Amino acid sequence: MTTTLARFLSVAFHPLLMPTLLFGVLLFQVPSVLGMDAFTPTLRLSLLVLIFVGTFGVPSLLIYYLFRSGYIRTLHMTTLEERRLPYFLTALVYTAVTFLFAFRMQLISTIAPEIAVLLGSITISILLVALISLYWQISAHSVGIGGVLGAIGGIMLKFGQTDLFFPLLVLVLLTGFVGSARLKLNAHTPAQIGAGLLLGLTISVVAVFWLV
Repeated sequence: MTTTLARFLSVAFHPLLMPTLLFGVLLFQVPSVLGMDAFTPTLRLSLLVLIFVGTFGVPSLLIYYLFRSGYIRTLHMTTLEERRLPYFLTALVYTAVTFLFAFRMQLISTIAPEIAVLLGSITISILLVALISLYWQISAHSVGIGGVLGAIGGIMLKFGQTDLFFPLLVLVLLTGFVGSARLKLNAHTPAQIGAGLLLGLTISVVAVFWLV
């Protein structure tokens, strides 16, 4: 793997983009799982855009503000000191987004409470990454894509959604590529990547089987 490809994969599968990837697959591949098969593709796309804004747009702007203000030296956040504040702020934003979907959007929370549950599991993952990052540089990329992999795999097994087999296969391959990319860039050790993957998988699978 070249350094250029490794950088591309790190950007394309940034942890903040993983909620959009997850809900993109669910809303357009198996909308019945979320009770949204009666919604038109346009409405589902509008919901996905809202999720994208809340889980990527707002946190990205906050991180950029921290960078411009000098709180962090680079947008890559290569050290533990740079990661702590952005991660905790991101967890706060995700908590607000989860609250919005769970209690403020009555139609969505009634028809598809699973959205809030999955967002809540993502929020817990980010909070745990923030806490772990106080002492150790766990791979947020692995946590993110591991969470998507666990959620898709768990939903496929629990609900017998064979339509998710191909997306799951692609995600398995992408997980390997993203992990390899982080190693290529010397961003993490194998232990940090493995721990991140285990954390993401565990939380998402638990959310699917015990809560959804």
